[in-house]
Amino acid sequence: METNTEMNMEEYFDRELLEDLKIWADRKEIIAVKGPRQSGKTTLLKIFRRWLIEEKGIDKDRIVFKTMEDPIFKREFEKNPRETIESYLVDKKRHFFFLDEFQYAEEAGKNIKFLYDTLGDVKFIVTGSSSLELTGKTSKHLVGRMFSSHLYPFSFWEFLNAKNKRLARIYSKKNEKVHKFLKHGTELDVQEDVFLSEFEKPFEEYLRYGSYPEVIKSEEEEMKKTVLKNLFETYITRDIISLLKVQDSAKLRDVVKILSSQLGGMLNYNSISDSCDLYHKKTKEFLRILEETYVIDLVKPYHKNLKTELKKNPKAYFIDLGLRNYALGNFLPLEARTDNGEIVENFVLTQLRPRVPEKINYWRTQGKAEIDFIYKNGDDIVPIEVKYQSFSRPKVSRGFRSYLSDYKPERGIIITKDLWGETEIEGTTIKFIPVYYL
Repeated sequence: METNTEMNMEEYFDRELLEDLKIWADRKEIIAVKGPRQSGKTTLLKIFRRWLIEEKGIDKDRIVFKTMEDPIFKREFEKNPRETIESYLVDKKRHFFFLDEFQYAEEAGKNIKFLYDTLGDVKFIVTGSSSLELTGKTSKHLVGRMFSSHLYPFSFWEFLNAKNKRLARIYSKKNEKVHKFLKHGTELDVQEDVFLSEFEKPFEEYLRYGSYPEVIKSEEEEMKKTVLKNLFETYITRDIISLLKVQDSAKLRDVVKILSSQLGGMLNYNSISDSCDLYHKKTKEFLRILEETYVIDLVKPYHKNLKTELKKNPKAYFIDLGLRNYALGNFLPLEARTDNGEIVENFVLTQLRPRVPEKINYWRTQGKAEIDFIYKNGDDIVPIEVKYQSFSRPKVSRGFRSYLSDYKPERGIIITKDLWGETEIEGTTIKFIPVYYL
C-alpha cells in the first residue's frame, strides 16, 4: 500500500463529484448535495471552497460556510433569512453560501426560494444527510432552480485512489472501457489480465468494512469496527429518529438487522412485520425512511409481461456494506462467509447506482428465472448477472438464457471473480468481466 499524506487528511481525498461542482460554479442555480451523514459532504464543500479561492480567484470573504446544526445561525436564518444572508455580504460581487445539513432548517425550501428570487449575485450550495424530498421542505419550491447530486460513501475508484494510486490508475482505464460497453456497446477487448491478484486485498477490505471516509482513514480493524459502531448508533438514533420523529427506535433497528440478514432478497413485508412486531403499514414506512436517508437501496422489478413477471416487491441492498456488516455482526473474510455472493451483488449495485440513477431494476419470472440487474438507457436494456466464482470458460445460466430469448438485447454482462471472456447467444454479445473493474 502506498503511504502518503492523503491518508492523514480527508481534505485530500479526491471525490468524483467535485468536477460536477466546478462545472456548475458559474451558474445561478442552487446546488444540492445529498447523501448520508459522514459520507464526506462537508469536506467536499471545503475542497470546493479552496478551489474557488485558488483557481477562480474568489475572495475568501465572499465565501460563507454555515451549518444548520449551529443553533444561533439556524434561529437567525429561520426568523429572517434575507437579513441574515445580507449581513454576510461584503460587496456587490458574487458571493457563495455553503449551507450544511440544510434539512434541519424550518421552511428551508420556501426561504431559499425567496432568497434565490430576490437577492442579486448569490450562489447557494446546500447539503443534506437525508433526501431533501423526504420532508417536502425543499424540492417543491425549487423546480428549475436547483441541481441535485448524491454523494455516497467512497466508490471503489475513490477508495483505491486513497489507498494506492497505481491501482486506481489501472482500474480507471479498464473501468472506462467497461462502462462504454455498458452504455453504448463500444467494443471491449478481452485479454489476459496480469493485475487481478493485486485487487484482491483492497477489494476484501472494501467489502468487509465499507467506504465511509472515517473508516478508510482507520488502519486497524478494531478501529474500523468502532467507527462503524459509532456511525450506526449516531445515524440511526440521532439523525433518522430525531429528524423524522420516529417513535420506536428499537423497532427501526430491528428492521435494519432483518434486512442485513436478507441482503439482496426480495422483500416479504408480512415476514418483516411479524419478525419486528409491526403493522404492515409501519413496516413500509420504515423501509421508505431507510431508503430516503441513505441506509438501504430498494431495487424494483423490471416487467413487461404482466402475466409471467413479478411486478411488486423490491429487493433490498445497503448503501454501505460496512454498515450492513456491523448490523449483522459479521466481519469475516469473504472466503469464510456463506453470504459472499450477496455481498458482491450489493457491491455491483453500489458501483452502478451513482452512474445510472433510476435506471436499475431486477428481473424475475413467476417460474423463478432471474437476472440480478437490468440496466436501462432509453430503449436500450442490458442484463447484468453477478457470478462471484472462478470460470475456466464462458458459461451462461438458464435464467440468463431465458431473458435473452424473451427480450433479445444487443448485449449483456456477466460479472465474474476473475474471467475476462465473451460469447454470443441468439445474436446477443455477452461479456464476462472481473468484478474489480465495474
